[in-house]
Parts: sequence; C-alpha cells; structure tokens
Amino acid sequence: MQNVLKARLAASGAPSFGTWIASSSVIGLDALQGAGFDWFMIDTEHAPVNPETLAAMIAVLGERGPTPLVRVGNIDQYLIKQALDAGAHGILVPLVNTEAQARAVVAYAKYPPLGVRGAAAAAASRYGRELATYLRSANAETFVGVQIETKEALENLDAIASVPGVDLLFVGPTDLTLSLGLLDDRKNPRVREAMQRVVASSSAHGKVPGTLVIDLEEKRRAVELGFRFISLASDVRLLLEGARTYLADGAPARTTA
Repeated sequence: MQNVLKARLAASGAPSFGTWIASSSVIGLDALQGAGFDWFMIDTEHAPVNPETLAAMIAVLGERGPTPLVRVGNIDQYLIKQALDAGAHGILVPLVNTEAQARAVVAYAKYPPLGVRGAAAAAASRYGRELATYLRSANAETFVGVQIETKEALENLDAIASVPGVDLLFVGPTDLTLSLGLLDDRKNPRVREAMQRVVASSSAHGKVPGTLVIDLEEKRRAVELGFRFISLASDVRLLLEGARTYLADGAPARTTA
C-alpha cells in the first residue's frame, strides 16, 4: 500500500483539495474522478452507502484515481475495519470529543502492535494475494482523521491533537456551529475563532488541519486560515450549483402575482 495523499501532505505545506461523495452514486464518483481532485471522501455517516456500494466506489478509483477516503458513521471498530478492508487509504471519524476516543480510533485503524485491527484477505490486500506486503505497510500508510465539531472537542483539542497516529484534525463546520449555539450562522466570528484554534493546535502537534467549504468565499478563508485538507463542497452540491448556473443564465426574471 502506498498512500500518495499522505506523502504529499507530509512533503508540502500547500493545501490539498478533494470533495465529499454524498450521493451514493458510483457513476457520479466516476464522472468526477478526472476533474482534478486529490481525494474523495466517501460519506457513510449521512449518505445511504452500503458495503457493496462502498467497495464498488473504491474499486472504480483504483490506484490512479483520487485517493479514496471514507467517513465512517461512528467510533466503531467494525465500521473502520470495513472501510479499510474495502481498500480505503484512510478514514475520518465524526464526533471525536476526547483523547480516549481519539486513541480508540487509532487502535481500530492500526494492526498490532499499534492497534487491534484484524487481518483479512479482502480488497485492500488484493484478496490475500498481497497480504504480506499490505500488513507491512498499512500502519504507516493509513491516513487517520478525527472530526472536531463540538464544544467538548474544543475543550479537549490539544489532548486530541497529541494522540500519536492521528494525522488529520477536521473541523465539521456545520455541527460545530450548531454546538456553539449559532444554528446555521457559519460565518459567525466565534466559528472562525474556533477554526483558528484547530489550525494552531494542528500546527503545534504536527497534524494536518482540514475542513469543508460550501462556496468560493469559504474556500479563500480556509486557505487564509491555514487549512491544508479542504473539501470543496460535495458531489450533490456541485450538481445543484451547476444546475442553478445553467438555469439562471439568460433566464427571464420571474414575476409573482
């Protein structure tokens, strides 16, 4: 296993851009993979992606597509094992609020002696044909991300960031905004301040700071703040924005009675 994304992030301070795959569509993923994204985050927390669809998506990407990553639904050994066995090069885990939870995520993603992941002759090891090579490389190459998206996580930020084996601290901006009592006010200065704290803690502990943006203004702001792993919206949002752009171009103004 060779994780191109992890190597690139270690070698360069430049931001890496990907997108969220929230549609559960293998065709949509395939259509986007030549667009220039560095990675895809296949969402299995909020999107209805079953194990077979997940495996098909990762197979479509193969070794030459954007790096396949999976957002699992919970801090769960089974879910993390399923994603990595399917061939994902990394995982992102939501609602990691404590150091103990971050340590559990790392343990579930790593083979002994660093963790408790079980070996399997699955897609990641080419169904066992490359198991020996995979077992020797997976611990170093697997990209492990935890989401910082609650007030509790912010209170424990440095402890979470200090956990060995965590590569990415990812701000979930919508849930963080909700947790701060701001509903959907993503542009509130308190949200920006919290995001700055995540970038600073990431820098102090040698982690990669990440977030998701929903428009070009947020993209520019994320780059200015120092985020290096940035999701450019999602496949569903790109579809909707493209449709709106086409419909709005030259369309007559609508009137109401």
